[in-house]
Amino acid sequence: VWDGPLNALPSYPFSLSAKDTYMLIDDFSKTNLTSCLGPTWIGVSDQVMGGNSEARIEKTIVKFRRCLRLTGNVRLENNGGFIQAALSLSTRDTVLDASMFSGIRITAYGNDEEYSMHLRTKDNTRPWQSYRSHFVAKPVWATIELPFKDFLPHRLETELNTKILRRIGVVAIGRPFSADLAISSLAFYN
Repeated sequence: VWDGPLNALPSYPFSLSAKDTYMLIDDFSKTNLTSCLGPTWIGVSDQVMGGNSEARIEKTIVKFRRCLRLTGNVRLENNGGFIQAALSLSTRDTVLDASMFSGIRITAYGNDEEYSMHLRTKDNTRPWQSYRSHFVAKPVWATIELPFKDFLPHRLETELNTKILRRIGVVAIGRPFSADLAISSLAFYN
């Protein structure tokens, strides 16, 4: 477990040892969209492929907690249907090895809608490929564990290999709705 101060995290990318049972991805303590790991969160929508969905991400306070908030309207017109807050876990020449962990733990607050956590690895060669797990974000802060074994491949045959992670995303997808999801903590857990 990294138990040093957040502003003194090992430089990115860094390696973990088998004794680590928890790795903080972000607690949204920085004032900008930079994560505790170093890379910056970005907002992505289906507009990159001609859709009409609107996404907004911001660091804010919801019910007295610092958080990343993803809001917007998911629309299906023009083959659309998603908005996302995404974070790179690697650089072009590296990957993040999370194989010593069991899954992802998030603390979320939402509008009683279903959202998805998407992982991308070195095996994802097309933009529409990912590994997905779903959760419902209730209108109360709650901790949710998403075991890696529950992440299913989407539009690829290869099973999830957590030794070669490249990107993580929190996604509103698949149906028209108004998304409003806040995340106050995101970590790998064992």
